[in-house]
Parts: sequence; C-alpha cells; structure tokens
Amino acid sequence: MEQHKHTDSHGHGHSHVGHGHVHATGNIATAFFLNTVFALIELVGGILTNSVAILSDALHDFGDSLSLGAAWYFQKKSQQGKTHSYTYGYQRFSLLGAFINSIVLIVGSVFIIKESVQRLFHPEEANYKGMLLLAILGIFVNGIAMLRLNKGDSINEKVVSLHFLEDVLGWVAVLIGSLIMMFFHAPVIDPILSLLIASFVLFNIYKNIKPAFKIILQGTPSDVSAVDIKQLCLVNKDILDVHDVKLWSLDGSHHVVSMHIVVNSNINLKEAEHLKENIKKQLKEVNISHATIEVEFDPGHSPL
Repeated sequence: MEQHKHTDSHGHGHSHVGHGHVHATGNIATAFFLNTVFALIELVGGILTNSVAILSDALHDFGDSLSLGAAWYFQKKSQQGKTHSYTYGYQRFSLLGAFINSIVLIVGSVFIIKESVQRLFHPEEANYKGMLLLAILGIFVNGIAMLRLNKGDSINEKVVSLHFLEDVLGWVAVLIGSLIMMFFHAPVIDPILSLLIASFVLFNIYKNIKPAFKIILQGTPSDVSAVDIKQLCLVNKDILDVHDVKLWSLDGSHHVVSMHIVVNSNINLKEAEHLKENIKKQLKEVNISHATIEVEFDPGHSPL
C-alpha cells in the first residue's frame, strides 16, 4: 500500500491518495475480513472434525489475517508523517507488525507440530466428511479472494493474492487427504498433512523475518547498493569523487543515504547546491527517500 508523500517547508507530511490506492486498500480490507471470518470457521471446524490438518490451516489463515491487519494499521500510521518523537515518520512500525506476527505463528506452529507428532504414533480418527466439506468451502472462499486481488493493479494486491493461492493449494491437499481417508482407513494422513502445513508456515516466517532483521541491523537494502549510488553520482562531470557512503533502509521500501561528494573547484556554492538537489531527485528514482549530502571542494582550491 505504498503511497507518494510530499513534505512542506515546515516538515509536515501531506498524503496524496489516488483512486487506485483507495481501491487497493478496499480490496485488502475485504481480504482481511474474509480471511479472518473463514479462519474462525476453520478453528471451529478443526475442533469439530478432530483434524489437526484443518487446525494447522486455521493457524496459517490467522497468520495471514495478522499480516493483513498489521499492514493495514501501520499503513495508516505511516501516513501521519514525521513527529518530534519519530523524525523519520512511522514507516518502520510495519516491522513491529512483522515481529509480532512471527512470534504468534511460531508459538502456534510449535503447538501444532507437537500435537501432530503425537498423532503420528497414536493416530486418531478425524471426521473426513467434515474435512471434505470444509476443504470445498476453503477452495471456494480463498479462490474468490485470490481472483479479486489478482485483478488489482497494485503490487500489494498481487502479493496478497499469492497468500490466497497458497491457501487454495493447502485446501486442495486437505481435500485429497479427506478423499483418501474416505476410501481407505488411513488416519495417519491427517497429522502428516498438518506437519506439512506447519512446516510451510515456519518456512514463510523465516523467509519474511530474515530481511526484517537486516533492516533492524541497518544492513544495505537488497535493491540498491553503495556502488550503485557512487556510479549514479559520478556520471556528473563536476563530481570528482564520492566517499563515506552510509546506506540503510527504513522499512525495506524507503531507503536513507548519507555521503560526501568531492566537486570541481570551478563551481560556486550556488551551483554546488543545485547539484545536490539534482542528485537527490535521481536518488528518489532508486527508492532513496532521504539523502544527506556533504559537499567537499577539490582539495587545495576554494570555491568562488
């Protein structure tokens, strides 16, 4: 739910929300409510059918709901702009949502895995007819959400639609498992499905939390490097050198850089300031939302 923001001379953020942004937010809000209601249905259904596979998928769906809800909340929070307490704004608050979400999912996954391992050695009968009905409902509901979001134009809609595709595939697995149990006495299939789903959830947690840790530790963003920035600056013939480049990310999408540029001694202070502004415009094209540039003149000479 990325949005272009402009800041006036007093430092207050102004948000310009287009029709596409409103439509995308509406789609994601619909997906959030649909996903949460269905996760509750799954939770009740998993208990009634005695199926750990369905409980595992309920955990997966609650995880998606937490992600969607956190993204929705922190997107609104980030629109407040910068304050005296948070001079960079609230973009990094989205990472807080990612960490909370991950902790909840890890605790839930450990519980599900523990229960599933016990059932591998002591299988319990699951209500395969109830599982079959829930699987059909799951494919239908998640399929509708996936198709609606996939028609959207924003990157966020496309990414969220992939989550629903994963859910559809998970329910297809439950459907196949319930059909097998309908014709063969194989209660062990339910905990096996549960372990597969829980493992998939843990893999996704690792995949999502790894870049979040890098951002917290102020690592270099994955989509732009210090070398890229140096090359971008050195295209200008008045810039002789670029050094002391410090590059980090606020939230994975909005990046910050501070650097020193050495300029030709033939240019004056006004031209140097104009050069800085041009560089900042170029940097915005590679997701650098804030740049601090220190100008140094060619050693041994003074600016005019």
